[in-house]
Amino acid sequence: MAAGVRINIDGRRRALDNAAVDRFWRSLKYEEVYLKDYIDLIEARREIGSYIERYNACCPHQSFGGRTPDMA
Repeated sequence: MAAGVRINIDGRRRALDNAAVDRFWRSLKYEEVYLKDYIDLIEARREIGSYIERYNACCPHQSFGGRTPDMA
């Protein structure tokens, strides 16, 4: 408690807390990973990194009121 951090171990709100993260991973899988056949791990990291940059900087999201994740 010295740092002012409280841990919630009762499990309530867990689904709501992870909703945004779940949506991101679903988008990443369906819009990037499942569509490509990466040659090696280096290419996969580069392409997935590019996708994450585009996702955060260029794509407005309804859950952020039309703003990008970087803006939010």
